Amino acid sequence: MFYLEVDRQLKTNRKLLKTYSYKGYTTVQKAELINDGFNPNFFTHYWKNKRGDVYLFVYDYGFLDLEKSGKSNI
Repeated sequence: MFYLEVDRQLKTNRKLLKTYSYKGYTTVQKAELINDGFNPNFFTHYWKNKRGDVYLFVYDYGFLDLEKSGKSNI
């Protein structure tokens, strides 16, 4: 059961990131993503750049939480 729940949430997260980033790089309100069913606690891997920003990925789509502005960058 746990595996199925995690898999379902990862698929939902990927689908939402893909939908919002249809043109590539975009900025989306975090609340909007969460209202659509996105859960930022479910991701497959991460990448840290030279500035120390940590991008979380759901398979092939990544996002950066910009806490200062209350937006998520995907």
